[in-house]
Amino acid sequence: MKCPVCSSYDYSAIDLQTDGFAEQIMECRSCGTVWSVNHCAVEIVKDPHKKSFLQAQSECVEGDDNNSSGP
Repeated sequence: MKCPVCSSYDYSAIDLQTDGFAEQIMECRSCGTVWSVNHCAVEIVKDPHKKSFLQAQSECVEGDDNNSSGP
């Protein structure tokens, strides 16, 4: 899966799980953006480039892209 801001494939993933809740949070190692994907929609948690011309772009991802743990 690529970063929605800089399109880098270099990221780390954190799995959060508790009673009936599971979420995977990704952090881009290149630009520092933190995001999550849920039902084909990207949600930016932390955008270090908020005032930059770079903008996050949501794109539909394949089902197997959600299951990868990084390159």
